[in-house]
Amino acid sequence: MVTSVLRGLLAALLAVLSLTAAMPAHAAETLPVADAVTRLTVGAESRDGYDRDAFRHWNSGDDPSDGCSTRNEVLITEAVEPPTVGPRCRLSGGRWWSYYDQVWVTSASGLDIDHMVPLAEAWDSGASAWTAQRREAYANDQGAQTSLAAVTARSNRSKADQDPAQWMPPAAAAHCRYIAEWTATKLRWNLTADETELSALREAAGGCPDQQVSWEPAA
Repeated sequence: MVTSVLRGLLAALLAVLSLTAAMPAHAAETLPVADAVTRLTVGAESRDGYDRDAFRHWNSGDDPSDGCSTRNEVLITEAVEPPTVGPRCRLSGGRWWSYYDQVWVTSASGLDIDHMVPLAEAWDSGASAWTAQRREAYANDQGAQTSLAAVTARSNRSKADQDPAQWMPPAAAAHCRYIAEWTATKLRWNLTADETELSALREAAGGCPDQQVSWEPAA
């Protein structure tokens, strides 16, 4: 009888362990952008102590064996027409669509890799409390398509470290996608939003009833 009970308990334990193993550690979510914006946590921002070098980038990317930095891996991934990859990951040819300003770019040197939520904004919104390793993971995040964007150097430098209350892409057709990707990145990395930023996101989301936001929390 004791043996039978022990066998029953063991079977139940194995079933629980199997179920736990089958459950994803980080569940992805998809919501309309207006609903996703309500998931953001409101918080005051502070840039005290910020140093861009606190976010190590660009590192050796997702595949260190390919000889490409994160920057070049993103360029290769986002190319509409793939570039030729030469020795030391030198890129030639290729074609990209810069969605911020809705223009085609035919030279990798004309592109910047934009951090959707700029490093300084991330610092203000919670990254100041992270470890150096987590800040590096953020700065090189290829785990979500929304985190990094290949766009014209002109548009990226116009944006600088501003949030959507201060800057939106010059192309109006890009606004719904942009606020969705901004919101997804903040949710993915559990970053806060200040009141002014949140108000701007709510207002913009009102004009994007069909825009969806998908994100998965970063490990």
